[in-house]
Amino acid sequence: MTLAGLIAVVGLLAGLGLIAIRVPIAFALGIVSTFCILAFFSISPDGSVNLAFGLRPALTMMSNNIFSFFTSFDLISVPMFIALGHLCLHSGITRDIYEAGRVWLTRVPGGLAMASVLGCGGFAAISGSSVACAATMGTVAVPEMTRSGYDERLATGSVAAGGTLGALIPPSILFIVYAVFTEQSISKLFIAGLIPGLVTMVGYFVTIAVWTALRPEAAPRTDVRYSTREKIAALVSAWPAVVIFAIILVGIYGGFFTATEAASVSFLTALLMSVGLRRITARQIVQSLYETALQTAAIFLIAAAAKNFGTYVSLTGIAASLTDAVMASNPSPLVILLCVILVYLVLGMVLDPIGILLITLPFFIPLMEMQGYNLIWFGVIVVKLLEMGLLTPPMGMNAFIISSVTRIPSGRVFLGVVPFFAMDLLVVAALVAVPGLSLLLV
Repeated sequence: MTLAGLIAVVGLLAGLGLIAIRVPIAFALGIVSTFCILAFFSISPDGSVNLAFGLRPALTMMSNNIFSFFTSFDLISVPMFIALGHLCLHSGITRDIYEAGRVWLTRVPGGLAMASVLGCGGFAAISGSSVACAATMGTVAVPEMTRSGYDERLATGSVAAGGTLGALIPPSILFIVYAVFTEQSISKLFIAGLIPGLVTMVGYFVTIAVWTALRPEAAPRTDVRYSTREKIAALVSAWPAVVIFAIILVGIYGGFFTATEAASVSFLTALLMSVGLRRITARQIVQSLYETALQTAAIFLIAAAAKNFGTYVSLTGIAASLTDAVMASNPSPLVILLCVILVYLVLGMVLDPIGILLITLPFFIPLMEMQGYNLIWFGVIVVKLLEMGLLTPPMGMNAFIISSVTRIPSGRVFLGVVPFFAMDLLVVAALVAVPGLSLLLV
């Protein structure tokens, strides 16, 4: 084994060890990449060590990586979309979509659960945050369903699964991060995620319909009726959310805006509407910006560490070696893709989505390129798999969030997401079998 290969293996094992003992991913990747890059420049082929010689190029490379990353124009959209989500949350714009769905679907079997999924989809279309969506809808929709006699598993499972729509329906923070690290178009990824996101939402509707057909007692019928006037009023009240989503989708798809420009315009529009309609206070605006700063800092810290981790992987050639080893076994492209899917499903059980994305991209992207796979299509599949990880134990972030805000045992929540997770597997199979679902609009 060459010296670079030894550094690569030791670094990779050290990184996995740090993550295994619950060191935050940003620090684990940062520590490993720093020491490995320093070792690469400081250790000569004969084994002698000269730290003074290696320190300057190592620090220069790492600082340049972080500087170029933070000055990326595309990344401006991350804090803007995060701020948009928090602003709409505090102003109640995101809740209007759920309320409209609740009014229109109340009489449908499982209608409240479907309205919850619809509300999650609307929230996702504005904020792009799955965790925030699950937390918000969990406090609003789950109590309403349980008061109506819904089975706790159906109530919590529908909201936990609905929260995952935040990554596929544009805007999506995961799509932005994927685009920056793979040098793909953010706008194309946003558009590519639209149909898979809608297919997933319809799949969840079907899951609820089948559940309630097999077990009618899980979603008792209600005697509550709404007049046509009340239904129209509920739809009209959701117009701010529709305007914001139209700006993002029509602006990007119509070629009027880049994703970054759409983020800025939609945030300004949401701010003006919230203030003009007196739906938000100055204190809530400040709170929104404060929450945005915290979330953005966390994402950027992980991404900056991952940028240097990618450099360490490139320097040591471990990704190329892995690709050569895989190709030497002469597997079919489909077998390789299925193995990658399995890896993402397993990692989703123990790590958060952004961490998984940034750790795996340096290894899997060269492999996918060698197989000739479209990276936009692959990005949609990856983001879908990452969101499925929010439903799987032992981590299951969405499930635990729902459990914490509703006081319902996490075991019952996990039981509730099983049918929705099965539907997700069918959606992934459809995305693999029919690439046009992702690429039709691109």
